[in-house]
Amino acid sequence: QVQLVESGGGLVQAGGSLRLSCAASGRTFSSYAMGWFRQPPGKEREFVASIGRSGVSTYYADSVKGRFTISRDNAKNTLYLRMNSLKPEDTAVYYCAARQGPVVLARILYDYWGQGTQVTVSS
Repeated sequence: QVQLVESGGGLVQAGGSLRLSCAASGRTFSSYAMGWFRQPPGKEREFVASIGRSGVSTYYADSVKGRFTISRDNAKNTLYLRMNSLKPEDTAVYYCAARQGPVVLARILYDYWGQGTQVTVSS
């Protein structure tokens, strides 16, 4: 089992940048594929990015491709999401998620979730 805690959210102007972190408990972080999801106000939770256990394989939603970068540091048990060129439509609660096994994009296949961190982008 793994516990996840996100941090790094906040209020930023359009065009700005933020870096989200997700700290994972336990000593088997490298056995988990990881993902970032977000839930805009009044909408369903959606896929943002995912990364394989070694960090080599990464996947992005079309809406963030070229602006966001997912990465991980297995020695620090930490997942990151670097967000550049932020837009008002990026406003959402951002969640990190984990699953044992290969990296996937589908929200339903992730077993463990953090509590979320709010990102607000003003125009």
